Amino acid sequence: MIGFVDGIVEYISEDVVVIDVNGIGINVHVSTDTAAKMPSLGEEAKLYTYTSVREDAIWLYGFLTRKDLEIFKKCITVNGIGPKGALSILSVMDADSLRYAISAGDKKAIAKAPGVGPKMAERLILELKDKIKFDDDLIDLEIAKSASGSPLLAADTPQKKEAVEALVALGYGQTESVKAVNSIPDIDSLDSGAILKAALKKMF
Repeated sequence: MIGFVDGIVEYISEDVVVIDVNGIGINVHVSTDTAAKMPSLGEEAKLYTYTSVREDAIWLYGFLTRKDLEIFKKCITVNGIGPKGALSILSVMDADSLRYAISAGDKKAIAKAPGVGPKMAERLILELKDKIKFDDDLIDLEIAKSASGSPLLAADTPQKKEAVEALVALGYGQTESVKAVNSIPDIDSLDSGAILKAALKKMF
């Protein structure tokens, strides 16, 4: 079907954009994350698209990058998660964050998406965990796998691991906890308590 649309941004809302392609306005459904990253009105934009054909309508779902489109297409293969559900998930996290959350088994992060509960998040993880690739450039690797195949935190010191564990115990998702810890500057000079305090500041 339609692989992408390339034209002038005519309209932007939190879930739909209109792209003027040679005088024809194309409605494209997008995530709130994509909507926020769109070029300004009147500027050129290219959206990679997925075409959903239903009995009563043909809908286009658009993404600014191919990696967003690819993870969207993987999500809709999961039973119970249609295009709207996949778009909801990508509205609360980008493609790299979702890939990491799936690999880390972080259902809390995925369940934050509107309409996606813990059970659906767990099902998505179970069905997609083995389908996520780590040998390409579609993901900024933040975890590795041990010989047993289980995910390891990208926290390479005891202090980092203790801080991440403390954040998770406080109710934060594993994904956001690792990201917060890894974003702290000069972290190697800090103990676990200082790392935890710095990471908590980034959570707010």
